Amino acid sequence: MDALIECYNSRTGAVMNDQSIGEHYLEDALRTFRDYKKLAERAFEQIDDEDFFRTIDRESNSIAVNMKHLAGNMLSRWTDFLTTDGEKPERDRDMEFVMLPQTTKAEMIAYWDKGWQCTFDAVQPLKPENLMRRVTIRGQDHTVVQAINRQLAHYAYHVGQIVYLAKHFKASDWQSLSVPKNKSAEFNKYLEEQMRKSPAASREEAK
Repeated sequence: MDALIECYNSRTGAVMNDQSIGEHYLEDALRTFRDYKKLAERAFEQIDDEDFFRTIDRESNSIAVNMKHLAGNMLSRWTDFLTTDGEKPERDRDMEFVMLPQTTKAEMIAYWDKGWQCTFDAVQPLKPENLMRRVTIRGQDHTVVQAINRQLAHYAYHVGQIVYLAKHFKASDWQSLSVPKNKSAEFNKYLEEQMRKSPAASREEAK
């Protein structure tokens, strides 16, 4: 079959080649980045300004600091993604973990949005033929696939911290972002009903 890689997609019944697998990977990566952004926002939207900047001990980071670090990382990694090292010389990583007293929640959310937009703007134009292209991060060689996976894992790590802190601060007033505790059976039944009506919509809710 020459250099063509083919596999069978059990959901659609279609044979996928290396081109369609690459397209699927990029679509899924972009969707996952957007899902992480939305998950963090659904968490910190539940808290007040005081908890936004609050830490649980001297060594921990606040939700605001996690957001500042993520945005700083994104602007460094994704600016000129294919042509420059992902660790930009102008980046001051240490300052990402310092929250200046005059910083407002609105400023942090604007910076957060700027970082994510940089991410989306870099990933969305990528094509399957770019996936094995080489890029560097701190001088270390990565394929584009490896670089994307590295950032997906990193962002998931910090988004999890944001969700954990928001849930801790809200305590019993927390509005669940996924399946509510002790409600799995009810949720599964609900998904079955939704699947019969709209398979695509139910797959989104199952997250």
